[in-house]
Amino acid sequence: MPLETDTTNWSGEGVFTQLLVERLGQIDGVLFVRVEDAPASRSEADYNFISNELFIGFATVDHEEPVKRFGIFPSSRTVTEPAMTLAGLETALTALEDVGAPDYGDPGMLQYLRAERIVPPYQTRGYKLVELVRIYEMGTPRRS
Repeated sequence: MPLETDTTNWSGEGVFTQLLVERLGQIDGVLFVRVEDAPASRSEADYNFISNELFIGFATVDHEEPVKRFGIFPSSRTVTEPAMTLAGLETALTALEDVGAPDYGDPGMLQYLRAERIVPPYQTRGYKLVELVRIYEMGTPRRS
């Protein structure tokens, strides 16, 4: 199934963010990505700080689980679980050479920080471009 991407709340800034969205489409188990500009983005004369958030929706897997109704009647129920977790996504992204391991990760978020010096032609002084990308699983509370 192709990756569904929602970029309506994203300005399109961030080369690394774009790379992540492209690579997430190649990972089995990822169905949906929503990209948003984070409120921390800002620009000054000598640096640009870009902050983006990616919200990931994973595919689900159903399986039958045996249960006892009223403690005595054997039965089964269908349990739906995500096909991948954020820890599994971290492993998959770490294996990709152009993405690599996140700079920070916990059970609810992965964070990448990329910085580069940009020197436009015919200018003696460049600027620093800092890009922060946070990845969350859909349905988890947003951090402030």
